Amino acid sequence: MARDPKYDVLFEPIQIGPKTLKNRFYQVPHCIGAGSEKPGFQAYHRAIKCEGGWGAVCTEYCSIHPESDDTSRVSARIWDDGDVRNLAAMCDRVHHYGALTGIELWYGGPHAPCMESRATPRGPSQIPSDFEINIHPRYMDRDDIRTVHKMYVDAAVRARDAGFDIIYVYGAHAYLPFQFLSPYYNKRTDEYGGSFENRARFWREALEQVREAVGDDCAIASRFAVDHLFGPASIEVGEDGVRFVEYVDHLVDLWDLTVGDIAEWGQNAGPSRFFEENHEKPYTGQIKAGNHTDKPVVGVGRITNPDTMVAIINSGQFDIIGGARPSISDPFLPKKIEEGRLDDIRECIGCNQCISRWEIGGPPMVCTQNATAGEEYRRGWHPEKFSTARNADKGVLVVGAGPAGMECAMVLGKRGMSAVHLVEADKEIGGCINWISQLGHSDGKENLFRGSARGLGEWARVRNYRQIQLEKLKNVEVHTGSRLSASDILEYGAEIVIIATGCRFATDGLNPATHDRIEGADGTLDWQLTPDEVVRGGKQIGQRVLVLENEGYHMGASIAQKLAGEGKDVHLVTQSGDVASYMEYTLEAPMLHRDLHRLGVDIHTYTMLEKIEPGACHAYNVWDPGHKDVLEVDTVVLCTQRLGNDALYHELRADRDRLRSEGIEDVFIIGDAAAPRMIVDSVFDGHRLAREIDSPDPAMPLPFIRERRLWGTASNDDYDGELRAAPDTLPLEALGEEVPA
Repeated sequence: MARDPKYDVLFEPIQIGPKTLKNRFYQVPHCIGAGSEKPGFQAYHRAIKCEGGWGAVCTEYCSIHPESDDTSRVSARIWDDGDVRNLAAMCDRVHHYGALTGIELWYGGPHAPCMESRATPRGPSQIPSDFEINIHPRYMDRDDIRTVHKMYVDAAVRARDAGFDIIYVYGAHAYLPFQFLSPYYNKRTDEYGGSFENRARFWREALEQVREAVGDDCAIASRFAVDHLFGPASIEVGEDGVRFVEYVDHLVDLWDLTVGDIAEWGQNAGPSRFFEENHEKPYTGQIKAGNHTDKPVVGVGRITNPDTMVAIINSGQFDIIGGARPSISDPFLPKKIEEGRLDDIRECIGCNQCISRWEIGGPPMVCTQNATAGEEYRRGWHPEKFSTARNADKGVLVVGAGPAGMECAMVLGKRGMSAVHLVEADKEIGGCINWISQLGHSDGKENLFRGSARGLGEWARVRNYRQIQLEKLKNVEVHTGSRLSASDILEYGAEIVIIATGCRFATDGLNPATHDRIEGADGTLDWQLTPDEVVRGGKQIGQRVLVLENEGYHMGASIAQKLAGEGKDVHLVTQSGDVASYMEYTLEAPMLHRDLHRLGVDIHTYTMLEKIEPGACHAYNVWDPGHKDVLEVDTVVLCTQRLGNDALYHELRADRDRLRSEGIEDVFIIGDAAAPRMIVDSVFDGHRLAREIDSPDPAMPLPFIRERRLWGTASNDDYDGELRAAPDTLPLEALGEEVPA
C-alpha cells in the first residue's frame, strides 16, 4: 500500500546545518547499555532503526572524559582512539542506510559518581548532586573551565573522526552546562555566575569552541531542558528558557528540547501511567510558537500516533519528530507509515522497562513490545524478518493466550509453521493484560508533571498488536472459550505442545517476605481478594481496605491507587522500606508517591502481617517483631506471591509413552506458567522459544555472541558456541572483528 498523502509532510527532508536529514524521523539520544564497550550491540541496534526508515539516530549520552564516569550505569565514551574505532562501527553501519548519526557529548559534574575512574568531577559550585548519593564536585576556577572546554573540543574532534554527523553539547537533565546556567546549582559571583549572561557564558563558550573545531564538517546540536520544573529557583521556559535559546541560537544548527532534570527524569521520559502522548508540549512547544528560533527543533513525548506527528509538524510545535521509546518499540515505524501499514505499528506502552535495565546498570536493554530490542547483534534477531523454520511441517498447539502465548504463536506463524493453534480458556485473548490494563483511576484532579494517575490503559497495546497480527496469519487459528485438559491436548493432533497458562496469586498468604503462609489468609472468603479479583469484580469491597504488597513492583500500589481513587480508606502494607521499589527504575516512583499521598493512602513500610481475622489485621515491624499493631479493616487484598500454572505441563510430561503414542514430539512451558515474571520477560520467553523452535533443544536457549576482552588475545571479541548470522547484508567484518571460520 502507498502511504496516505496526509503523511507526506513527515517524509520531507530537513536541513540541519551542513547536513540533510532525509525525513522528519529522528531517534534522539537514549540509553541502551551498549556504550563503547559493546560496538556490535551499539551498531546493530541503532542501524536497525535506519533500515526501518529513521532519518537519524544518536548514541546515548557520551562521556567526554574519565571525570564524567557514570558507572554503574553504562554510557558511551569517547575518551580515546579506541572509543573512536568502536563508535565508528555504528557510524559506518548507519550511513549504509543513508541516515545521519549523532553523538551527545556529556560532562555530568556532580551527577557523575565516577565509580570506575575514581576521578573527582568538577562543577560550577560545590553543590552536591541531588541525584547521586554524597557526590560533591570540585569547584571550577578559570583554569578548570578552560580545561573542561578543551575536553569538549577534543571529544568533538574525535567524534568527527569517528564519522558522526551531528555533535551535541549536551546540557539537558541538569548536567554541567545547565548547572552553570541555573541559579539552583550556580552560586558563583565571578563572570560565570550571577547575571543571565554570566550564567550562560560557560555553555555559550563551549558551543563556540566546538563549532570552531568541527562546524564545517558537522552539525552542532544542543539538548536543552527549557524548564527545570523547579519554578523560579531554576530555569523556567518563559524566563531564562526562551532567553537562552535566543542568546545562543546563532551557534546551534539543531535544538533538541526537553523538560526536567536527571533526579526526576520521568517527567521527560514520562511513563504512560502518568503522562499522555506529547505531554511536554506546554513547555517545549513555546519555543517555536514564540518564534524564539529559526533553527530546526526536535522534541519528544512518546509520540506513536502518525496523526499526532502530522499535527505537531503542521502546528509548528516541532520541525522533527523525536523518538526514543517509540523507536525501540518499533524500529520500522517510519517505514510502516510510508507503506500504509499503520495497523502493523508496535506502539510503545510507556512501561519504561527499557529504562529500568539501564538504571539497574546492565545490558541488554529490553522492550515489552519488541522482544528483539537489544538482541539485533548478539542473537541476530530482526524485528520484521523471520526465517522459515526447518521443522515448519509440524503442527503446534499453544495453550494459553496471554503475553507469552500470543507472542509465541505470532512468531511461529511468521516462521511458517504449517498449523499453529492458539487455544485460550477465557472468552478473549490477552491473559493478564486484560485486567492489568484496567488498573488506575481518574478523579479529575490533573496535576501536570506532578503525578496524577492516568492508569495502565496503554498496556492493552500488548494484546491489541498481537491480536491484529494473529488475525493476518493464515496458518494460525485462535480458539477462545476452550479450556483444554491433558487428555484434550494428547488427542489434539499437534506434534509440538507449548504450555502458556500463566500464573495465579496465592490465596493463603504465601509470600516472598517470610517464605510462609499467613494465619487467616484465605482467598475463598468474600472479604479477602487477590488483585485480579479487585478489577474483575464479583466480591464486595468494604470501606476500610488493607492492601498487602510483597512483590515490589506495580501491583499493590496500583490496587491502592485504584481503591483510594474510588474513595476507599486504604492501608498499604509492605515488608520493604518503600512501596513498589522497582518503580524507581521505571521512573514512576516519584509521581506514584505523590499520588498515593494525595489520595490519602496510609503507607506502612517495614511491616508484615502476622494474622488476618474478620475486621482486623495483626501487623508487626519486621525489624522488631515484638512491636505489633492492629489495623481495623473490612477488606484485605493479598498481593503476596504468584504461582505458575504448571500442573498441565507436568501432567503431560509424566507420561512419556503416551506422548509418543499420540505423536507429540515435544512439550514446552513458557512465560508465567514456568515462573511468574514481568510481562517484558514473558513476552521474550515466548519469542525466544518460537525463534529457536527448530534448534537441537528448543527448551535451552542457543548461545549468543558475547562482546568481551580476552586476556592475551589480539581480538577484543570471543564467541561461545554457534555464531549467529548477521540480520542483514553487511558482514560482521564491517565491525572490524575477527570472524571464526
